[in-house]
Amino acid sequence: MTFRSALLGAAALLTLAAGSAEAATTTRLTVYTALENEQLDPYRKAFEADNPGVEIRWVRDSTGIITAKLLAEKDNPQADVIWGVAASSLMILDAQGMLLPYAPKEAGALKAAFRDAKTPPAWVGMDAWMGAICFNTVEAEKKKLPKPTSWADLAKPEYEGQIVMPNPASSGTGFLSVSGWLQTMGEPAGWAYMDRLDRNIAVYTHSGSKPCKMAAAGEYPIGISIEYTGAQQKTKGAPIDVILASEGAGWEMEATAIVKGTKNLEAAQKLADWAATRKANELYVNFYQVTAHPGVTKDTPNYPKDAEAAMIKTNDFRWAAEHRDAILAEWSKRYDAKSEPKK
Repeated sequence: MTFRSALLGAAALLTLAAGSAEAATTTRLTVYTALENEQLDPYRKAFEADNPGVEIRWVRDSTGIITAKLLAEKDNPQADVIWGVAASSLMILDAQGMLLPYAPKEAGALKAAFRDAKTPPAWVGMDAWMGAICFNTVEAEKKKLPKPTSWADLAKPEYEGQIVMPNPASSGTGFLSVSGWLQTMGEPAGWAYMDRLDRNIAVYTHSGSKPCKMAAAGEYPIGISIEYTGAQQKTKGAPIDVILASEGAGWEMEATAIVKGTKNLEAAQKLADWAATRKANELYVNFYQVTAHPGVTKDTPNYPKDAEAAMIKTNDFRWAAEHRDAILAEWSKRYDAKSEPKK
């Protein structure tokens, strides 16, 4: 062997060893989420840039499906962290003893409503999203449909077969809408309202953003959906108005929690810490204007004005969590026949 070949061989071994050492020191966090697809990459890249040696592996689905998956895995948890799932779902998991309480370093700087009240908290909020009406003005004009301004309007006979809405068992947006109606109207009146609304529903989807995207594409003139999705579709050129109902908008908050039993606790705590920072909230606000960090806001094109003021004041996440199974059972018995097939 020549001296040159010996050097090359030694260099190759050093490179291999360095690569093996790097791989050995990289922690891969399995993170369950219901974030929208366009949020995943910017959030992951920003966190990983600030936390070298920790990588995120996303497991993503709609809120109801992710919640059911976590519950099914209770005795053999597969997730390390939950990041971007409804707080009411995390309350259900906490009641089952599935979350590891942890106070992120900057949790004290967040709005009180965006933190679990326990010390240390089982979950910490990120941002809030709310139910909105996406109204396709072009399709509505073709069909001579008036512009709705309230939830009550959507139950009027002229909208028969013209509305799409998320299934609350699959979608957090669907559930916050149903929960909001039951809390603001009272249960008997809320179910009576949904009976009337159901006559006008063409299909219940398994995604919270899909009804607005369907309305934006002209498939149906009206979608009950997410306010941010409406603003996004309008900015892309869709002929839609984004309407917050005059009675107030049901809402939820996305939240973060560590799964009890994680084998990657130190890395999981790093993610929980980072998710509560102002820097993280400055990413969240690119999608939802109401964030957990005071003062972090943004003027998003076509986003409904005064959205935070439209959020219903009677929203009780704990009530929603405690009654979720009963609400979904009743909803499914009454309306599930119109749900789109599950993939």
